[in-house]
Amino acid sequence: MARQCDLTGKSRQANHKVSHSNIKSRVFKQPNLKTKKVFDPESGQTIRLKLATSTIKTLDKMGLSKFLRKYYK
Repeated sequence: MARQCDLTGKSRQANHKVSHSNIKSRVFKQPNLKTKKVFDPESGQTIRLKLATSTIKTLDKMGLSKFLRKYYK
């Protein structure tokens, strides 16, 4: 299972860790993912999703149907 947000598609980022002597080592930054149950009022079902915490904050603020309308037109 990929470490990727189910709604936004946020996934790992490739960066470089740069030492004092300017040696660059490749580092991967993982998104902060949590498993959350989300209720969909249109279908009346509870869905289990793997979401980034930033996405969870936005869902709490907007709600699922409003979030989907805004980001998936």
